[in-house]
This record gives sequence, C-alpha cells and structure tokens, in this order.
Amino acid sequence: MSEKQTENATLTENETTLTGTETTLAGNEDATRTYYESTDVDRFYDIVWGGEDIHTGIYEYDAEPVADASRRTVERLADRLAGRLSPGRTVLDLGSGYGGTARYLADRFGCDVVALNLSEAQNERHRAANAKRGLDHLIEVVTGSFHEVPYGEGHFDAVCSLEAFCHSGDRSRVLSEAARVLKPGGALAFTDIMAADDTPAEALRPVVSRLGVDALATPTFYLDQLAELGLAPVDFDDHTPHIARHYVRLTADTRAREADLRAAISPAYVDGLLANLPLWVDATGANRLRWGIFHGRRA
Repeated sequence: MSEKQTENATLTENETTLTGTETTLAGNEDATRTYYESTDVDRFYDIVWGGEDIHTGIYEYDAEPVADASRRTVERLADRLAGRLSPGRTVLDLGSGYGGTARYLADRFGCDVVALNLSEAQNERHRAANAKRGLDHLIEVVTGSFHEVPYGEGHFDAVCSLEAFCHSGDRSRVLSEAARVLKPGGALAFTDIMAADDTPAEALRPVVSRLGVDALATPTFYLDQLAELGLAPVDFDDHTPHIARHYVRLTADTRAREADLRAAISPAYVDGLLANLPLWVDATGANRLRWGIFHGRRA
C-alpha cells in the first residue's frame, strides 16, 4: 500500500471512529431528552422533589424535606463561585433542568446566567418560572448540549452544573467544553453522582439503568481530568454520607406518597421507581457510590 493509500485508510478509519462516537453521543442525548421530557418523570420530580432543584441534597437531619436539602446543595455550590459572580458577570449552568440553580445565582449575585439544557419541555417551564419571579432579564435559557457548548473560548466568568454529567456518554468532552469557555481565572463548580474508585462498573449497572448510561465516573477520574485541563487548584468536597441519606429519604417519600403518585403518573412508572430506588439505597449502604462538590479555577 502506498503512503497516500495508507493515509487515506487511516483517515477513513478515523472518520468511522468519529462517526461512531457522534452516533453514540446522539443516542445518549436522545435517551436523556426522552427521560426528562416524560410526563411521568416531570410529575415525579414535582411531587417528591419539589420541582425546583432535582439533585442530591445536603441534609441537616434525617427527616428534612428533599426540596430543602437540595436547595442547600445549590447554596454550597454557589459559595464556591462567589468570588467570580456579581452584577455584570456571567455564569453558565450546564444541564440546568427546571432552573432552580440559575434563579438562585441570579437572585443572590445579580449576575447574568446562561442556562444550557437539552430538554425544550423543561426549558419552557424554566422560562415561565423566571418570568414569574421577575428574573427573566438576567437568565437566558438555551436549548443545547453540554458536549458542544455554543459559546466561544473564555466567554464565562464561572461554569457550574449539578448532577448532569452522570447522563453523559463522554464526560471528558463535557469537562473540556466547560474549561474551554471559562475566562482565565474563571471558576468551575459541579456535583455529580459517582462510583467509588474500587467499584466495578457491572456492580452498578442495574442501579444506573434509569439514567440511560452504562457506568458512572469516579472521583479520581474527575480530579485527573480537571488537572489535565489546567484547572488549579482543584478540590473535592466529599459529601458522600449525604447521598445515602438522600436515597433513603427519597425512597421513604415515594412510598409514603405512592397513592398520590399513582393518581398522577402511570402505574408502570411508579412500579419502576419502587423497584429501582431501593437499589440506590443498597448501593450507598455497600459504599459503592460517591458524591460531592468539585471546584477549581482556570489558570
């Protein structure tokens, strides 16, 4: 084979690999979008989670409402960005969901927020809530993917995300995009549900099936990736005990509100929840999951 033929063959192979990767990501994003645009999922988060913040909470006591603990997580994450946010500065919220984090940041700091999220159904609800709260002038809701952030390099003073990266099929790419759009000295803070470093992926597959992924990241993966991207210093506030408390609380609330849930959403979805949530409780009890807040700065 000639040198040119070898070059063409290599190019073809690379194009095939790239196409395969893009196809996998597209399928991953479709699954995430379908999940969050389901009426059943929407009503579950509204009834049990409160419909504002939909992520793991930091609890002050065992019976604390899920919505209160989830809001505390937003507050703690915002504390890590406080030095970079003020009126006139801009933060990017990746996987912004119903917009609870975006509204909190805009209200607390008076900063501009770009909320990037895959689900247009969630985004419509987000925009309506912003207008109702009088914060729509500070928050721009954009339908798009965190695998390809539609902004130039060095655009944002801060980037944040709460438990969205666990839905990604290419977390290295997500982190690279987050770092790319940060200004020099800009701050990144995010939470994610992770596997313990010594947990085999197959041990968690039944647990994470509801997320549409095969495996979770680990704390070491995130710390190594962030260091490679030049963020320094990078810290991890390990709040793992709270994820155990969270899923015990969430399971108890779901069981306590089973009648309300069955009246509002499909029985099959409720049955799936009651089967899946105890798997999360078991996984946290077996010390197979990790959770906390990562934060760092672009040099």
